[in-house]
Amino acid sequence: MIGVVIPAHNEGERIGAALEAVLRAAAHPALLGETVGVAVVLDSCSDSTSAVVAQYPVIGIALDARNVGIARARGADLFVGGGARWLAFTDADTLVSPDWLVKQLAENADVVCGSIGVEDWGAHGLEGSAVQAHFATHYVDADGHRHIHGANLGVSAEAYCRVGGFQPLACSEDVALVEALQAAGARIAWSAGPRVTTSARTDARARGGFGDTILAMVASLAKPADTELGALLRPAA
Repeated sequence: MIGVVIPAHNEGERIGAALEAVLRAAAHPALLGETVGVAVVLDSCSDSTSAVVAQYPVIGIALDARNVGIARARGADLFVGGGARWLAFTDADTLVSPDWLVKQLAENADVVCGSIGVEDWGAHGLEGSAVQAHFATHYVDADGHRHIHGANLGVSAEAYCRVGGFQPLACSEDVALVEALQAAGARIAWSAGPRVTTSARTDARARGGFGDTILAMVASLAKPADTELGALLRPAA
């Protein structure tokens, strides 16, 4: 079994499209009918997210933590307990490709760190084209990159359990997990093969996450003398 975990906090407008994309990936014929479970961890949701999730053949897990590390860990624990061999993680504002899971498994690694594409820069108005150009210049979207994104991450259940899973961090929980896996000698694929697109949202949910990085880029481009822009998209060590 493969388990897919999606943390969500007030994502009623986006979660439906995210789930449709994940369910298409779960039905890919190259998976040869292997069971794929999908869990949305509804973290302190007060909008329509839970109602939208209830319309899909997925598991909804409600909690009140406002902590993405706890949310991802709760979903992972569910699937580990159910015997999953592989855990895949994405976000509620992200669309995975139809072969997303197939590409992760094809890496034959303990961990697959995927890159991301951005769906639409229009939300940033006049600065959108400048941010897009800056992102394209500084972001490495190719095999061998060193980016870590919870929106495009896969790990074997065995390796995940070996390092104790996600820490209860409000941000950078994905980085902490991968660093722990590196320290434990896990085989890591830094791959551009599993494709996802995420939003360049202006209403970032996780402080210090990708949304905040985009907003920092916008602010820096408005005042180029104040900040070294390249540091905003520096790959993880």
